[in-house]
Amino acid sequence: MNNSEREPLAGKLPITLITGFLGSGKTTLLSRLLKHEGMNRAAVVINEIGEIGIDHDLVEVSSENITLLANGCICCTVRTDLQETLRDLFGKRRAGQIPDFDRVIVETTGLADPAPVVQTLVSDTMLSAHYRLDGIITLVDAVNGPAQLDTQAEAQKQVALADRVLITKTDLVDAPQAARLIDRIAAINRSATIRTVLNGEIDPSEVTGIGLTSSRAGPHTLRFLGETGTAGVGSLVFPMQSGTAHMAGIQTLSLRFDRPFTWAAFSAAMELLTSMRGADLLRVKGIVNVDEHPVVVQCVQHIFHPPIRMDRWPSADTGTRLVFITRNIPENVICGLFHAVSEVAVAGSPH
Repeated sequence: MNNSEREPLAGKLPITLITGFLGSGKTTLLSRLLKHEGMNRAAVVINEIGEIGIDHDLVEVSSENITLLANGCICCTVRTDLQETLRDLFGKRRAGQIPDFDRVIVETTGLADPAPVVQTLVSDTMLSAHYRLDGIITLVDAVNGPAQLDTQAEAQKQVALADRVLITKTDLVDAPQAARLIDRIAAINRSATIRTVLNGEIDPSEVTGIGLTSSRAGPHTLRFLGETGTAGVGSLVFPMQSGTAHMAGIQTLSLRFDRPFTWAAFSAAMELLTSMRGADLLRVKGIVNVDEHPVVVQCVQHIFHPPIRMDRWPSADTGTRLVFITRNIPENVICGLFHAVSEVAVAGSPH
């Protein structure tokens, strides 16, 4: 392998998506982050500059939609669509028209489905060459969140796609209410880290550095996959249970296999699943044993990210483990498909 094959993520700018339903506290969180010294090499993409009350921090306007803040952070307003905004931001960075930045934080609107944003980063050739998804942060309002999860498909999906969930306004509810909400969120997305945050007070390190940054394996690889430890159990188990009926069919399913896959068999199964049920295949993360080598895979709905072959296993556990977050897909459909392909022996490897 050459260096680009060994380090397919090298040099790509990490993008963190901050999402959450209306009133969940995204504006408060961003306004705090923008004042943090750890954000001095960040670019923040928002919908309206006026919403986060940073006028007193403005230094100069570099263009119609790019503003340089006092701490060196770049604030960029979406005026057309996110693709054009990110292209414009990178172009000005490369041309030296704006200060260098080493990360991007994108705030989505409260009603936004984050999946198309993720798909855009992967499917847009120019963007995928220069940016990579670092993680999805979803804010949930402790007061209104339970009702929103009951009635709003967007709120459910934002939680389902999250790498980390921040619960806001817990000071306005009692401890049992907060605990029930945490359990509810965990039932939708058991692989996400869940924590509370008050008044947007959070260190930038807690919303960055979430995703896979290198093909060099280590404990971070397991954290990226939502694992806190290792296990050496049998060929097919289901430690994560389905969500309940009031969650609109959203469920988390975990599969494990001891037997290695061939790449041809595994990719054929993923392609079949995404072509048949892509709209309901909300997110997939996993590390796959491909001909005895560890390969990290990700998928958001119809979009299957390029696989990353790790330099080694991140632990002594060399079994395949896959986490599926789905909507209205029967467990037996996924289990049957991957159990069947695990028996197939076809030569091939990821590329």
